[in-house]
Amino acid sequence: MEVKVDLGRQRTLRALLHIATLFLVAVGYGHGTTPVPFARPSARHAQWTLVWSDEFDGPNGSAPDPTKWTHDVGGNGWGNNELEYYTTRTENAHLLDGQLVIQVLKEDYKGPDGVRRDYTSARLKTQGLFQQTYGRFEARIKIPYGQGLWPAYWMLGSNIATGDWPNCGEIDIFENIGREPFTVHGTVHGPGYSDGRGITGSFTLPSGHRFADDFHLFAVEWEPETIRFYVDSSLYHTVTRSDLPTGVAWVFDHPFFLILNVAVGGDWPGSPDVSTIFPQTMLVDYVRVYKR
Repeated sequence: MEVKVDLGRQRTLRALLHIATLFLVAVGYGHGTTPVPFARPSARHAQWTLVWSDEFDGPNGSAPDPTKWTHDVGGNGWGNNELEYYTTRTENAHLLDGQLVIQVLKEDYKGPDGVRRDYTSARLKTQGLFQQTYGRFEARIKIPYGQGLWPAYWMLGSNIATGDWPNCGEIDIFENIGREPFTVHGTVHGPGYSDGRGITGSFTLPSGHRFADDFHLFAVEWEPETIRFYVDSSLYHTVTRSDLPTGVAWVFDHPFFLILNVAVGGDWPGSPDVSTIFPQTMLVDYVRVYKR
C-alpha cells in the first residue's frame, strides 16, 4: 500500500521534534547526526524558543522565499579575489524537495554590470529582512566538495552599511575549503582581529568521513560575553571577550543577519583545478534561529 505524506506537514513535525530534542539535550540527553562525541549545546541548562526559520518547503524549482532572503549580486571578488559571479537566477539558487539548492556552475557569464566570470553561484542573506542579537543560529547542510570551493554559513553585523567591515563584526558559523574535505572552521572577526588574525577553531570528522558525504548541523550559541561553535552535538570552539587581543573592541553586542553562500576560488581556498568537478551543489535542509 502506498502512503503519501504531505511534505509541509511532515517537515512541521520534524521541526517540532527538533525543538523537543533541544530540550532533552538541555536536561542531559542527546544524540548527534554523525559519529562524533556528545556535548551539551549549552553550558546553561536552559530552553531555546524558535523565533525564525526557513524549512524551504516551496514548490520545486522556485526561488527562495523573498520575504526571508535577498541576494548579494556581482563578480567583484568580494574582497578575497574570488572567481564567481553571484546571481539571482534560479539556476544558482532554487528549492527542491524541501531543501535549498545553491548550485555552482562553470560557465562563461557576463553580468549586467559588464563583469565576466567563468563561474556562477549564489549568496543569500537576510539583511533588511531578519536580524537578531544573541541566540542559537543553526542550519542542517550538506556541503559541496572540490578544490577551490568555499561554502559557508555566517553572519555580519547589521550596521555594516555605516560601520564598515570588520568594525561591524563577523561570525563564521562554519566555513570549509575544498582541499580540507574533513574539516570545517568557526571564526569571529572584528577590528584588530580580522582576516588571518580572526579568532578561529576547527572541527575534523573521524578518518574517512567527508563533510560532503552527509548532512551536518552547524550552529553557534551567541550570548553577551560568549560565542560557542558546534558541529552536530559537539562543542568544539568557544570565544569570549577575554580571548580578544589587548585593546580591541568586542563588537558582538548588536543585531546580525544571516548569509549562505558558496564561493569559488579566492586567497584562502585557491582556484579550482582539473580535479574539480562542476556543477557543485550545497544543500540546506533548514535554517533555524532561537532565543532563550
